[in-house]
Amino acid sequence: MIQQLILNGIIAGSIYALIGLGFTIIYRTVKFFHFAHGIVYTVGAYLAYSIVMSLGVRSSGVESFGVGSWVVAILAGIIGAGILGVLIDRLVYLPLRKTKAPNLVFLLASFGVFIFIQNLIQLLYGAQILTLRTGPVKEGHQFLGAVITDIQILILVVSLGVLGVLWLFVQKTKLGKAMRSVSDDPISASVVGINPEKTIFASFAIGSALAGIAGILISLETNIEPTMGFNAILKGIIASIIGGIGSIPGAMLGGFFLGIVENLGIWKIQAGWKDCIAFIVLIIFLLLRPGGILGTRTEKEKF
Repeated sequence: MIQQLILNGIIAGSIYALIGLGFTIIYRTVKFFHFAHGIVYTVGAYLAYSIVMSLGVRSSGVESFGVGSWVVAILAGIIGAGILGVLIDRLVYLPLRKTKAPNLVFLLASFGVFIFIQNLIQLLYGAQILTLRTGPVKEGHQFLGAVITDIQILILVVSLGVLGVLWLFVQKTKLGKAMRSVSDDPISASVVGINPEKTIFASFAIGSALAGIAGILISLETNIEPTMGFNAILKGIIASIIGGIGSIPGAMLGGFFLGIVENLGIWKIQAGWKDCIAFIVLIIFLLLRPGGILGTRTEKEKF
């Protein structure tokens, strides 16, 4: 029993880590809570669903699906999420940055964008629950006393792969180093020739694409609904705070930690308390160690 709960927690944690990582990348450059990140996650799932349906790849069993059609659908969801994140920044946040608006204004604007797009999705698709899951339900594989399905293996492999690639990107590439510089000191970054706005543009594109990946992966196992982004962004923010807000490895570790604790928590209590467990964990963690798993980035650079 406990092996299954831990495995379920790792799988859920991989999704939380992706969401938290995308949120952290954006937060590091703009320094406010981008709550609209949750609706970008939702849009990624809906875009993939729309492409799948429009290409007719669900006409028969999963074995007959064209690989190319699924690739198109997944890429459309990821790219569409990245574009939406950039558009939110260019159309909403950039004018506010030019007027030097306080963070509270950014926060309210982010909520407004979230609510607007969520209602737009409900208008276009309705409030009914949709799904990307196809074909017959197959028996899972035995692994260390637990059961894992093919979809869960896919979620775990893709999530870990994306996290690893992003870590290398931030550490080794010129753009990744520019993002780190702008995060630390935008003025000094400008002095050495780094354009902060271009870096913010890249941060929104990459962070939003990560949200799209998370939305598509979770929609392969669970259902799609207009309100799915609210719970997702809350978990992503909690994972980021637990890991030390602004820390990329902290967001990863915080996501896995939250997923495991949530699933172990429902071992003795009802599953309906799962979301409440996340907030309890956050409160306890803040009381015991305000800096997060890896500490705050204000003390020392931590990537």
